[in-house]
Amino acid sequence: MDDQALLNLAIEVRKYAYCPYSNFPVGAALLCADGKVYTGVNVENVVNSLSICAERIALSKAISEGEHDFVKIAVICDAEHCQPCGACRQVLYEHAPDLEVLMGNPQGDFKRTTIRDLLPEAFSR
Repeated sequence: MDDQALLNLAIEVRKYAYCPYSNFPVGAALLCADGKVYTGVNVENVVNSLSICAERIALSKAISEGEHDFVKIAVICDAEHCQPCGACRQVLYEHAPDLEVLMGNPQGDFKRTTIRDLLPEAFSR
């Protein structure tokens, strides 16, 4: 799957975000090595610490379906380029230390990086 198609999936799923407190919808699309894509959106809770980010939802969905080989993730929000938060960086690194990250916006602009570049001194096993 090319970058633009993955970004478009993240843009499309973003409309399902549950974010009544921040009004900051985020969409994510995670590409597995076998070509399957798992999407996620942020789901907030009135108790903020119980909220979960789009990236971790996409990853959890994939893992719950038996996937463990991840290639690329696209993350979309209303910013110049949507960056995964620190918690997402650590969780993504745990499961895919070589993951490519496309940080984009709804207009289709994006910046390419890797999870290693975003979290250069990650905790690891």
